[in-house]
Amino acid sequence: MRPGARVGATLYLRTAALLAALPVVLLLGLAALGNLAWRPAFGAAAVVLAGSIVLAWLWARDLRLVVSVLHWADSDQPTNPPERPFLAATAHLAREAERLSRSLAVRAAQVEGLLRAEQVIVQRLPDPLIVLGPDRRVQRANTAAHAAFGVDMAAVLRHPGLRAAIDRAQSRGENQAAELSLPVPVAREVYATVMALDPPLSDGGRIVAVLSDRTRERAVERMRADFVANASHELRTPLASLIGFIDTLRGPAADDPPAQIRFLGIMAEQAQRMNRLIDDLLSLSRIELTEHQLPATRVNLEDLVLRLAAGFEPQVAARRIRLDVHVPPGLPHVVGDDDQLEQVLQNLLDNAVKYGREGGVVTVTAGQVMPGGRWPVRPGVTLSVADDGQGIARSHIPRLTERFYRADKGRSRAVGGTGLGLAIVKHIVNRHRGQMLIESTEGAGTTVTIWLPESEAAGTFAAAQA
Repeated sequence: MRPGARVGATLYLRTAALLAALPVVLLLGLAALGNLAWRPAFGAAAVVLAGSIVLAWLWARDLRLVVSVLHWADSDQPTNPPERPFLAATAHLAREAERLSRSLAVRAAQVEGLLRAEQVIVQRLPDPLIVLGPDRRVQRANTAAHAAFGVDMAAVLRHPGLRAAIDRAQSRGENQAAELSLPVPVAREVYATVMALDPPLSDGGRIVAVLSDRTRERAVERMRADFVANASHELRTPLASLIGFIDTLRGPAADDPPAQIRFLGIMAEQAQRMNRLIDDLLSLSRIELTEHQLPATRVNLEDLVLRLAAGFEPQVAARRIRLDVHVPPGLPHVVGDDDQLEQVLQNLLDNAVKYGREGGVVTVTAGQVMPGGRWPVRPGVTLSVADDGQGIARSHIPRLTERFYRADKGRSRAVGGTGLGLAIVKHIVNRHRGQMLIESTEGAGTTVTIWLPESEAAGTFAAAQA
């Protein structure tokens, strides 16, 4: 016999015994006292016992039908409804249980739908959102949070400014805000809003932190201020030269054609210098706006190097420089912005040609490097440009990537440099999560090397962040 059948039989027998016990005892008691003959007493007791057995059987059967009605109402895809109970009371109970079960199922479906909608909304929020439990461990984080911070999420939550905002929110029960400066993996400005939840969320979340990236807005503000300051400073000299030559052409040199030709040539050079300066300032500003956004396309460095080297043939020929290019076939691709990486190589080649020795050699080398040594632990590709010019004193090297810093100001202006080339290179390399190394020996030349992560390694790193 199955366990369920044994339980049903036991319930049935107990119910029959309870129903028949009192009447049977009364009948037998009356017979014992002589108030009723034994034969009628036994007959009546047998009738009572039989009726109790039938009633108990019907009651137990109806209870099983009530349970089956509840299972049928809870079923996602109910088939034919079960048989209705026989007794009126249990039939009414079955109808009420079915109605209640269906109502609860509808409410449960509504709650589940609301929870799914809440999860979808949280996941699709454009700003990173992190839910913390009572122990301040991450309960969940949306897609934007994984994309923005990834494996660095724990480090972000340990930021002193954010921890202080969480403490204030928990102690005061009010929303708190904090402005955070995150230095890694790239400098970012984040505005954090912290909310303490009482009661907590269904998953136990007690704290919600929304981290809005304000890097672009801050970069725009700095760009405007820097552009005005830098442009006003760097354009002052060429503008003063142009104004002076114009006054000279209008006055003393008005009737001096040879002087006019010479002055007009100088004015053209100064105008070109201003044009280059403005172009570089605008380019640097655009790069800074997107420096915190990792590029998403694959770039073939082999094609890029060969294309740029061919484009520099006129400048190389003008200074009688030999350009040696060493790029192994099958060089791994990198994740990057093709235009920006082209600008990096163009700036490095331009510096090498301008400051290298006339009649010397400029060498461009690319290759795959394994993790370790001076480079990061992820596989990557290096690209170096070396010249054999005068070199740079060691004291100047740490500042070469600063805006408008020139190791030799007179020579830099003479060759048309703006002082922004290496600053542009540094910001582009930062955006690509790469590294830059400058090595120079006075009298022996300068080598600039950049390291970029391979596309496969960058993809794995991005996946780990997500």
